[in-house]
Amino acid sequence: MNRIEALERSWMKKAPPACRVGDVIRVHVRVIEGEKQRVQPFEGVVIGRRGGRHREMITVRKVSYGVGVERIFPIHSPFVEHIEVVRSGKVRRAKLFYLRKLSGRAARLTERESLSPQPAGADAEQPVGPVTASAKVGAGAGSGGGRTPS
Repeated sequence: MNRIEALERSWMKKAPPACRVGDVIRVHVRVIEGEKQRVQPFEGVVIGRRGGRHREMITVRKVSYGVGVERIFPIHSPFVEHIEVVRSGKVRRAKLFYLRKLSGRAARLTERESLSPQPAGADAEQPVGPVTASAKVGAGAGSGGGRTPS
């Protein structure tokens, strides 16, 4: 490792964001106006990633007042406070430049199903073993979920 790589490695963030192409993310950017500093969020769809290691950049697109706005953010920039994933999109492309031509409902992406485990209380409601005849008799009474005989 030479000196340039060592210097560049020191600029890298410890935990880079786990965002993928197609995700809706919110990038919190530090904005300096004169003497004042503030953090401004920019929310949009990741339409592309490029670069590697410390030079990695993401392109984020949003529509603001009917006008498409794209910004390119270096992930390891000191001006990027943090990046949070709002929604995960299901896509089959590495670059989503075709979204530039689409508008309205056509530009929406389907949401990716998460593989995270269910909450602790969710599996307590499901029956664990096989359903017996005695369990079937009382299950439909008064629940309103089944059809009534006519």
